[in-house]
Amino acid sequence: MRSFALTARRLAVTLACVGLAAGCNSSNSNSTPVTQPTATPTAAPTATPTPNPTQQLQANIKNVVVIYQENWSFDALYGSFPGANGLANAASAIPQVDKVTGNPITTEPQPLVNGNPDPNFAGIVGKPIGPYAAVKFIQPSQLTGDIVHRFYQEQSQIDGGKMDKFMTWSDNPGLVFSNFDATQLPEGQLAAQYTLSDNTFHSAFGGSFFNHQFLICACAPTFPNAPASTVATVDSTGKALALNSSGAIVQDGYVTPDGHVVNTSYTVNAPHPASVPPANLVPNQTNPTIGDRLSAASVSWKWYSGGWTAALAGNPDPNFQFHHQPFAYYANFADGTPAKAAHLQDETNFLADLHNNALPAVSFIKPIGENNEHPGYASLVVGQQHVASLVQAIQASPYWKNTAIIITYDEHGGRWDHVAPPVIDQWGPGSRVPLIVISPWAKHGFVDHTQYETVSILAFIEKLYNLTPLGARDAGANPFSNVFDFTQTNPFAVKRSTNTTHTRAH
Repeated sequence: MRSFALTARRLAVTLACVGLAAGCNSSNSNSTPVTQPTATPTAAPTATPTPNPTQQLQANIKNVVVIYQENWSFDALYGSFPGANGLANAASAIPQVDKVTGNPITTEPQPLVNGNPDPNFAGIVGKPIGPYAAVKFIQPSQLTGDIVHRFYQEQSQIDGGKMDKFMTWSDNPGLVFSNFDATQLPEGQLAAQYTLSDNTFHSAFGGSFFNHQFLICACAPTFPNAPASTVATVDSTGKALALNSSGAIVQDGYVTPDGHVVNTSYTVNAPHPASVPPANLVPNQTNPTIGDRLSAASVSWKWYSGGWTAALAGNPDPNFQFHHQPFAYYANFADGTPAKAAHLQDETNFLADLHNNALPAVSFIKPIGENNEHPGYASLVVGQQHVASLVQAIQASPYWKNTAIIITYDEHGGRWDHVAPPVIDQWGPGSRVPLIVISPWAKHGFVDHTQYETVSILAFIEKLYNLTPLGARDAGANPFSNVFDFTQTNPFAVKRSTNTTHTRAH
């Protein structure tokens, strides 16, 4: 896995475009030109006739590839996408209030980068609050600051569906309303060709760790007798962090008072940061995972992670994220187990398996930090181009005709979204995130308004391979019921115009 030298807190990335699906531009112009990803011309197949939709799905989809990116809300990337429920419908959800006084917050504060004022965004200070185009201040090929995105904070930001405390519960409130229009970026162009969901929510409140766990087990890990310093202090509701008389958080933590692990934490297994005290490492988990279900049904699968091999060897890339490796937290994939070596592999092995006719039925791809779009340490454009290159490789392979590629984001990254999430259980779901389904059999040029969540991916895999649900959440999630059309006469006739009329789902 290649590394990018990040030598300053703000780096305008010069992109190497050889072999990627989109062009690049490191200038300070207001647009980043890209080349439209295209499918490899293939003879038009005919859908296999079957008696019911489930059998039709199983007859025509043989491989699933899940690409899991980082930290963008739907409005922050696709709020201007044609036909989507976006910023044009957001006015009523814009007003924000202070978490202590309840007073309105009316103007934008100074955005930060690494805790310091970001001079690139100085022009937004004092403007009325509300969604604003970040491209007026910085390019999507550059780095922005990060924003807090944790379990209790997001619940307080959502505020019972009011969506009115995103700024006051943020450590970088000046960036909360910032957005990039991804319509013309590589993934946006793919969304215009295939199916974009504008009603998908990340399944668990908060950040990357917890949502990665829901992606594979639809569950909350546990840490009995966790050190007191790791346990959050909550208020009388049990749903928000306790504040002192000055309005400051008493103690945040990655473990809830009843022993569930909900924020960034590290496993006892390799790899984990050497600096973490052993007592603070999360013990092996025993809940069933989607990997266990697939293996029991003799369905092949792998989790491909960027930088995995180097991290296992004790030489992790500076932007390798240990808490983005959810299977490593489980006893069935603990150090020394055959399943760990067989199923948890480096992302470079994905392309090797693709080219060597050895692709498993289910592939999870977790790009390394430089390629995952995470604000603070990754460029949006670099991550989008990386994803487009993976899609292009699949489209050029024999697997393409029977593959469904699902691209989504683990969580909102602290950025505001105007749609209140549904209420399901104590764990979530959280805010809306983009989800794109790319397949010859996905509806073309389609915006899907059907409600989905992260664990809809599990529900889809379970439906496709006749697996028992892992729990109530995936059992109740919609398995992408409105995404595919197996009656298309030529599913390879992909619409290539980003001005496509997007059909509404009813």
